[in-house]
Amino acid sequence: MSQEAFDVFRRLPHRFPMLMVDRVVEVEPGRRAVALKSVSVNEPHFLGHYPGQPIMPGVLILEAMAQVGGIALAGDALTGKVPLLAGVEKARFRRPVTPGDRLELESTIVRSRGSLSVMECVARVDGKVVAEAELWFTVVDEVKS
Repeated sequence: MSQEAFDVFRRLPHRFPMLMVDRVVEVEPGRRAVALKSVSVNEPHFLGHYPGQPIMPGVLILEAMAQVGGIALAGDALTGKVPLLAGVEKARFRRPVTPGDRLELESTIVRSRGSLSVMECVARVDGKVVAEAELWFTVVDEVKS
């Protein structure tokens, strides 16, 4: 396993097929995080979204932004707590994301009070905004099964 993969696995509880982050680029714990996702035609959602014209579903772009938000909240590692997506506001999709694109995902905490945090999130391809949203998070105790 590469150091980059280990870093992502250490920072996020998600695993295939729901892991939407390939590499963590920057983390300012409790403030912001930046990560990358390389979009591949081999991802399962492209089989049906849409045949002949593959477009990454907006909900998965939101999920990728939320995962980066979880990294911003948790910092270096999740220890005993799990950030959960609690709300989506002001979501806008500006351009389609297609296989071969590299998403740069940035999540910045703009408000925090108790276990609730609000983040401004943006996804870019080649420096151009493809999606943005305000995401709300709550932090709960981790449940071991």
